Amino acid sequence: MGERGRGGCCPPMDLMRSEQMQLVQLILPVESAHLAVSYLGDLGLIQFKDLNAEKSPFQRTYAIQIKRCGEMARKLRFFRDQMSKAGLAPAARSLPPAVLSLDDLEVKLGDLDAELVEINANDEKLQHSYNELMEYKLVLQKAGEFFNSALSSAEAHQREYASNQSGEESLETPLLPELETANDSSKHVKLGFITGLVPREKSMAFERILFRATRGNVFLKQAVVDEPVIDPVSGEKVEKNVFAVFFSGERAKNKILKICEAFGANRYSFSEDLSKKTQMITEVSGRLSELKSTLDAGAVHRGNLLQTIGEQFEQWNLLVRKEKAIYHTLNMLSIDVTKKCLVAEGWSPVFATKKIQEALHRATHDSKSQVDAIFQVLYTREMPPTYFRTNKFTSAFQEIVDAYGVAKYQEANPGVFTIVTFPFLFAVMFGDWGHGICLLLATLYFIIREKKLSSQKLGDIMEMTFGGRYVIMLMAIFSIYTGFIYNEFFSVPFELFAPSAYVCRDPSCRDSTTVGLIKVRDTYPFGVDPAWHGTRSELPFLNSLKMKMSILLGVAQMNLGIIMSFFNALFFKNSLNVWFQFVPQIIFLNSLFGYLSALIIIKWCTGSQADLYHVMIYMFLSPTDELGENQLFPGQKTTQLVLLLLALVSVPWMLLPKPFLLKQQHNRQHGDSYAPLPDAEESLQSEANHDSHSHEEFEFCEVFVHQLIHTIEFVLGAVSNTASYLRLWALSLAHSELSVVFYEKVLLLAWGYNNVVVLIVGILIFICATVGVLLVMETLSAFLHALRLHWVEFQNKFYEGDGYKFYPFSLALLAHEEETL
Repeated sequence: MGERGRGGCCPPMDLMRSEQMQLVQLILPVESAHLAVSYLGDLGLIQFKDLNAEKSPFQRTYAIQIKRCGEMARKLRFFRDQMSKAGLAPAARSLPPAVLSLDDLEVKLGDLDAELVEINANDEKLQHSYNELMEYKLVLQKAGEFFNSALSSAEAHQREYASNQSGEESLETPLLPELETANDSSKHVKLGFITGLVPREKSMAFERILFRATRGNVFLKQAVVDEPVIDPVSGEKVEKNVFAVFFSGERAKNKILKICEAFGANRYSFSEDLSKKTQMITEVSGRLSELKSTLDAGAVHRGNLLQTIGEQFEQWNLLVRKEKAIYHTLNMLSIDVTKKCLVAEGWSPVFATKKIQEALHRATHDSKSQVDAIFQVLYTREMPPTYFRTNKFTSAFQEIVDAYGVAKYQEANPGVFTIVTFPFLFAVMFGDWGHGICLLLATLYFIIREKKLSSQKLGDIMEMTFGGRYVIMLMAIFSIYTGFIYNEFFSVPFELFAPSAYVCRDPSCRDSTTVGLIKVRDTYPFGVDPAWHGTRSELPFLNSLKMKMSILLGVAQMNLGIIMSFFNALFFKNSLNVWFQFVPQIIFLNSLFGYLSALIIIKWCTGSQADLYHVMIYMFLSPTDELGENQLFPGQKTTQLVLLLLALVSVPWMLLPKPFLLKQQHNRQHGDSYAPLPDAEESLQSEANHDSHSHEEFEFCEVFVHQLIHTIEFVLGAVSNTASYLRLWALSLAHSELSVVFYEKVLLLAWGYNNVVVLIVGILIFICATVGVLLVMETLSAFLHALRLHWVEFQNKFYEGDGYKFYPFSLALLAHEEETL
């Protein structure tokens, strides 16, 4: 790995082993530290370690700067909320006309924030006044109608009384003349009134509470306002009624005022002098017009200010986030006792050494520092992080592996094989080239529009689908391939590559399902002969084919996993794992299930009628019995005895030697009284980073129990994992049968009615069932089963997955990440 990096700054991508990492130490002068961290963030190839973990965030060196950045971020969020309410969007990112420093930006954001807050406060006050005047105008109009109607009613009543006085008395003539009552001032009752607006939904309850509180000694008059009114308090549009309450006495007035306050009724004064009503309405209308003009002018000014902010918002937001990230990283650095240097430690790939040194030198030059930064490699026994450089195609496959566990440092990566095996095993369960074409078309839509879609916010499900678009593309391509092998297009077979090798015995094909067909041509060249579909022997034939194919694929993939454990042992120079893990495991698996796979292939090639179930069962129960008609090749009995003996021997081979050899190795390493002295640099590093396990006592019982569990797990897992691969057969059969049901019981049934409406309904049901069940639910089901086969049956043979990911400090990622609010 190290040799590769010498040919250039960026070696070719290698997914088999993670990049070779190194622990580096940087000594940065204070005057160039900020610029150096910024350049390293642009590079994005170093993961800093927190050297101040024991300190709280408030005790760190740059806590004040982070607080300033947090305050500026708050102001920017306030600007974004205001732009969102105004229906404005920040302008697309472009190069700023002038690069602002953090201090200048802080002053500018403070001025803009103060101005916008003042504009909002003034606007809120003016809007409140405007809404109150609008309600006041409605009260003047509606309450004026109350008094006008009452006055006209009184005048009519007076005229009627005068006409009655001129005529003869009748039964309806009052006993006590009203004129006498009017002349007696002691009998006058002075009524007060309160006018305002109450929400329409509360008007009935308002009326009932008034009646009960005053024992009916009030008169309430209400009028409906046609249009919703903006409430001055809440600022929302509310349907309201104008009311006028007439009462007598101060006690009743106090009760009415409390009830109005409880119901949120806004009260407005109304003059008893009706002659002033028109003048007051004119004055209110004039004030409303002035306020409207002022509000419009304020809205224009506010819009211009927000538009000015929006033009530079993205640049300011990115600058603040970058500065906050830089200062957060600087807080992870330890400060020298002289307070003139900052010391940083972090992990970086070996190939990035030259780039890091160039970035440090450039930071020293640009900051005009007198002292250059120091870069040195530290030697440590600490486990480095795992770093795989992926692209947009391989990243989704690597995420599938990382979801199980991140690879240990330079451990063999299953992601290399997952790129091929994952979509292929999915396709074995999803084999239909019609459904595969539908999946491919849907995926091509995401791939063609990936630039546009990557910059948009998608839903959770769409985001996951878009992220795995290349995985789904390969799944679709492999499904088309296996669909050609199964010869299924929405469950319908086609003679794609040649005519069928079988024909009916007579022209009417009456005996095709009972007696069978006859072979007249060469075997169908690729995949299943279309003549098998619809026959009585279709299911037995396909079940046998897919079940045996599943076993072959499973044994092959498990063998690949065990072989990868061999390469891991070679890479880490662990000879014990080679001789006492790889060798017995490969012997045990192939003595049983490798032999079964060989029998399947021999049976296919020879056309034998041997019962493989009988062969495998009696290989254990009666290994010395004669095979008879189940014999597939000469010497089969002896071969089975040898394989059975090897399988039995491999179990103690896995279990016993390794714990004793580990104990012997431990005693040899720690039994010597003297050892050569390490170099000075190595001695310092070993004291700081020495593995704690080297000082622990060797627990033989614990190691032996661990090896026992591992052995039992492998022996039982060899059987259960092989059986687990039969899910390939089961799901393939289920997918095929569901396709047949939807085709025959929906589409063909609707076609048989010879009715256009029924046919259209049948086609719609068929499309919905195919998309909903076969293209969505079945896709998800096959995906999850393929995921289980890789995680459990394949990766547990060699993959430890106990590493941790390499997360470099990268400013480029800030542009694509959502800001944490």
